[in-house]
Amino acid sequence: MRVVFLGTSQFAATVLTRLAGEHAVAAAHRPALVITRPDRPAGRGRKLASPPVAEAARALGIELAQPPAVNDAATAELIASVAPDAVIVCAFGALIREPLLSSYVLLNLHPSLLPRWRGAAPIERAIMAGDERTGASIMRLGAGLDSGPVCLTAEQPIEAADSYGSLATRLQDSGARLLLGALDTLARGDTLAFVEQDERLVTYAEKIGPSDRLLDPVRPAAQLERVVRALHPHIGARVALADGTLIGVHRAALAPDASPLATGVYAAEDRLLLGCSAGTLELLEVQPPGKRAMDASAFLRGHGLA
Repeated sequence: MRVVFLGTSQFAATVLTRLAGEHAVAAAHRPALVITRPDRPAGRGRKLASPPVAEAARALGIELAQPPAVNDAATAELIASVAPDAVIVCAFGALIREPLLSSYVLLNLHPSLLPRWRGAAPIERAIMAGDERTGASIMRLGAGLDSGPVCLTAEQPIEAADSYGSLATRLQDSGARLLLGALDTLARGDTLAFVEQDERLVTYAEKIGPSDRLLDPVRPAAQLERVVRALHPHIGARVALADGTLIGVHRAALAPDASPLATGVYAAEDRLLLGCSAGTLELLEVQPPGKRAMDASAFLRGHGLA
């Protein structure tokens, strides 16, 4: 099949690599064209950086385009020149509109069990909410946000120790397998059976913002522990010290043996603790501003936190 792939994030880049893999089944659906977002300033130096999908496409030797607008006439002409049998969308980061919507078979790989967690951050929100399960869905792209009918799903349990990194890895694998299965079905000339989403069950996974990253001790420790896992390693949680300094938190665990001596961050012997409205969170690995990540004991030796 001739396939065009639209994606941007690291999640999408990994799926693209699976789709273009050397395995015979995957190679049969190797994209003829990859479209991603333009390069953007990133990091402290604000130098232009390519999206992960652009880097993956270059490494794979696949034709790459980074148009300023995916819905403009020039992009439509570029896609039409490939004459694709299917257009795949995965974590692209912009809504696809007409005429693309009705011109091709558009399949979207979304890392949740739709209609739960439509939107930008489904993996993070599922962990934060304490969901016991999530999954990957293949849907037909429509005009709404992740609202199209679904044809395939694969469920994944959310383990107690799962971070974004570990859960995303499993969802990339299962999602890529679903996608390959869908393309195999179309290549055989068979049809995919789509089922409309139940709008009564919709939840939205809003983009992660600064307030989502902050470990606010007004909240229970159990909730904050999930936030740390949900944002590791790609975004990172933060906590405020007594002087207002924000430090990154890479790893944390509930501390049932510690009764909070205060609300906020404090030291107890060689342990770094966050007293919360309910329970105590032990901060195991932190990162001061401008420094490398370090374990709590190393931070306490250098910081002198009282």
